[in-house]
Amino acid sequence: MLMSVLGLFGSAFFAATILPFYSEVVLFALLRQGGDPLLLLLVATTGNTLGSLVNWWMGLYLLRFQNRRWFYFSPAQITRAQSWFQRYGYWTLLLAWLPIGGDPLTLVAGIMKIRLGVFLPLVAIGKGLRYVAVIYFSAWW
Repeated sequence: MLMSVLGLFGSAFFAATILPFYSEVVLFALLRQGGDPLLLLLVATTGNTLGSLVNWWMGLYLLRFQNRRWFYFSPAQITRAQSWFQRYGYWTLLLAWLPIGGDPLTLVAGIMKIRLGVFLPLVAIGKGLRYVAVIYFSAWW
């Protein structure tokens, strides 16, 4: 079971970074195998939030490399996320769990130097609620 929990943590962590991954599938499989929902919720939320922290950190330091070939986000994505962020404020971080746009939001939060004390709780709440929904709907499956 420890390897499964570590696998969930890893999948949740990588799903929140710029690497494509689907931690919900891993969570669902572990729930179907009888895993403890509370433990799995805590592990997935922690991993996913820490993965978003990597994006925040990258936003703090890597924007100067945005014109490099290897830079993941396009200038249009960054501009769109910055505009959204300026319009709606740091509350948009509650939407960091979204499959499209969530990762750029956490990167932009770093670019805009959102304080870590604001960033972490909002991202963790949003991501945790997503995993709560997966757990809830997996009980119906």
